[in-house]
Amino acid sequence: MSDVHQEILADVFSKACPSRDTLEHVTGRWGILAMMALTEGTFRFNALRRRVEGVSEKMLAQTLQALERDGFVHREAQPVIPPKVEYSLTPLGEQTAAKVIDLVRFLEGKLPEVLAAQQRYDAAKG
Repeated sequence: MSDVHQEILADVFSKACPSRDTLEHVTGRWGILAMMALTEGTFRFNALRRRVEGVSEKMLAQTLQALERDGFVHREAQPVIPPKVEYSLTPLGEQTAAKVIDLVRFLEGKLPEVLAAQQRYDAAKG
């Protein structure tokens, strides 16, 4: 079997596994929010930054670059003056965002339980 056709085995628990970095890019605070926003359509950088409240320009740029490198985000720079750059999800990004959205919706649905647990914890510690 050629190297091209060998199955790649990933083990997120292994410190050397590249899946750890990819997981961090997708599940980090800004990665999740950027991918969720991009499910709404194509965005220019500043419009995406406004959509993802609280993210700095630097963090959004780093997040988008990592997601683009991993194949989740497509960056299209149009050769006009001033430059026009748009971001959208790739097919892989769309599939991944769907999974992330499921997790977010689950957590939002469980928020009353989470808030109650936090109150119990804080009351016991305070």
